[in-house]
Parts: sequence; C-alpha cells; structure tokens
Amino acid sequence: MRNHEGPGERRIRLGLIDGDGIGPEVVSATRRVVDEALAAAGAAPADWVPLPIGHAGLAEHGTPLPEPTLDALADLDAWILGPHDNASYPAEHRIAPGGAIRKRFELYANVRPARAFAGVRAAAPDIDLVIVRENSEGFYADRNMFAGSGEFRPTEDVAMAVGVVTRAACERIAHEAFRLAATRRKHVTVVHKANVLPMTMGLFRDVCYDVARDYPGIEVDDEHVDATAAHLVRAASDYDVLVTENLFGDILSDLAGELSGSLGLAASLNCSATRAMAQAVHGAAPALAGHNRANPAALQLSAAMLLHWWGTRHGDQRVRAAGDRIERAIASAYHAGIATADLGGLASTSEFTEQVCARVHRR
Repeated sequence: MRNHEGPGERRIRLGLIDGDGIGPEVVSATRRVVDEALAAAGAAPADWVPLPIGHAGLAEHGTPLPEPTLDALADLDAWILGPHDNASYPAEHRIAPGGAIRKRFELYANVRPARAFAGVRAAAPDIDLVIVRENSEGFYADRNMFAGSGEFRPTEDVAMAVGVVTRAACERIAHEAFRLAATRRKHVTVVHKANVLPMTMGLFRDVCYDVARDYPGIEVDDEHVDATAAHLVRAASDYDVLVTENLFGDILSDLAGELSGSLGLAASLNCSATRAMAQAVHGAAPALAGHNRANPAALQLSAAMLLHWWGTRHGDQRVRAAGDRIERAIASAYHAGIATADLGGLASTSEFTEQVCARVHRR
C-alpha cells in the first residue's frame, strides 16, 4: 500500500478531493504548500491520489459521491477534502459528501481549533482554543438511526427528530479531548445542555467526568451550551479545550472561527484512530469560484493538522515538522500584512500561497 523511501520510513499517500466552487483553487493551493513543507522538513514527498466528488462526481459517475471514490479512500489513511455545494446538486442527489464520508469511515472526532493571528483583526485577539466535537451521533438526522433518517413527520404539520447519545461514543470523544488538553494548557470544558436534556446531555456530561478520572493532571469543568456561547464572546481566552456534542460543536466552532478573525481561518480535522480527513469549516462559496480571491488558509491549516496526525501515528517527526512549518508560515504571512480580501488584504489566492510557500523554507 505504501512506498518505502528508506529503512522504516513510510511515504504518505494522500487522497486529494477538489469538491465544488472554490474547492479546486484552495485544494490546489493546499497541495502546493504541503509539497513545499514536506521538502523543507526533509520528509519524503507525498503520493497524491486525485478523486472526484460533487459536480465532478456527477459528471463522471452520475452521483456526487461515487463508489470508486469511496473504494479508493478505503485504501488510504488520510485525505484532503475540498468544500462541496450540495444545495446545487439535482434533487435526487442532494447528499452532503463530507457527512457521508465521515459516517462511512467512522471519523468520530472533529477537531476544530480557533486561534487569532498577529496582523489579523479579530473580535477576540487572545483566543487560542480547540473544540473537540463528537462527530458520529447526537441530533444530526443523517447519521443517528440504524436505517433511514432520524427525522420524520408523523403528520403533515408535525416534524420530529431523534437524538442519539451512547456511552461508547461519549467515552472515545472524551479521551480525544483529554489527550489533546495534555499537550496544551491542561483544561477541558464539557459543554452540554443537561438542564433541559437530562438523559442525553446528562449522559454526555457524566461520561466525560468518568473519563476525566484517567487524567488526574487535567482540570475539568462543565457549562451549558448557551452560557458557553455568551462566555466565548466575552472572554474566549478562558477556554483551552472544549468537548461537546455534534450539533453544539458545529455551532460553537463557527462562532469561535469568526471571533478569531474569519471562517477563512477555521481549520478542521475529522479523524478516528486509523483515518483522518482535512476539511476546512467554510463552504464552497460558488460566487467566488474561478476569481482567484478565496482564502486558502483554512484548508492549508487543516492540512497541517493532518500532517501532525499522520506524523504522530507513524512516528515520523519530519512529517510533523512539515505541519509545524505550514502553521508558522501562515502566521508569518499574516504578521507581515499579507492577507486575502476576506481579512481586508489585497492578496489573491495564488499570491498568498506563494508567500506561504516561501516562508515554509525559513528556519
């Protein structure tokens, strides 16, 4: 499955999925930055495996999520996914590829950092936190029932949804959060709504506290999700790692991304113990497609997270170092006043990428 460049060295094979809208532009920009960072870190070059989804999948296979793409992903342990525009797919194919891929490969953890960069105007200039979102169940109707959707209408005028919370899923996401906190400021906040959902959210909260006993060096507390939203706006720097349910994590991470400056900075990694997918939080922005104006930083930062994940899993410090180089290069570009239009700058997608590529080679 993998080529070997030397004794004990694995060569990273990465799926490359353009997606829709600005996807081809930001994915291409991300590939270039990853290639430069791997070279600068002395790591073996990546083997890229291009795969279609979205409109490209419809054109080639008649579906936005082709089985050949899924089969190919099953032979990889990491890939980069561009944004998709499922609202523009034909009604009979209105599937969200990202959610379907997360479900297919049980990518149960969605890790979403929010960090302010020097040189970027941010509503919360001291924000530096990570939201660890349970990715496999909760209140999302597309993935919480054994067969069919968890949403249904018993009558024309009544719609209902089923939320699912299991001890096993709570335990594994809590372990992700506590392991991450051990590498940061050693503080986990459990975010829930147990005051009105005592069985489901109460189980989530209680299991997180049970898992906390395995991490005696980590401070743990809990908050209701509405209080957390208010607290983020007022004092985002109080948070280190937040662990929460699927829907709550989706909402809070968008809020945190905007507080850090823009969703154009909002990186995200979907992962399990064996596979990972880099996917920016933002959407396909079809109005910007083809104009060389999109901000590629969110996907580039997501790719840096992917390199950290892969390098840690395979004990490859050079691949981890490549991820570090991408993060530092982007921070350096922003500190120098180089930014795309969404952040008030003048750089195009390609110009920003050129600056990041030049900076990954700096020591």
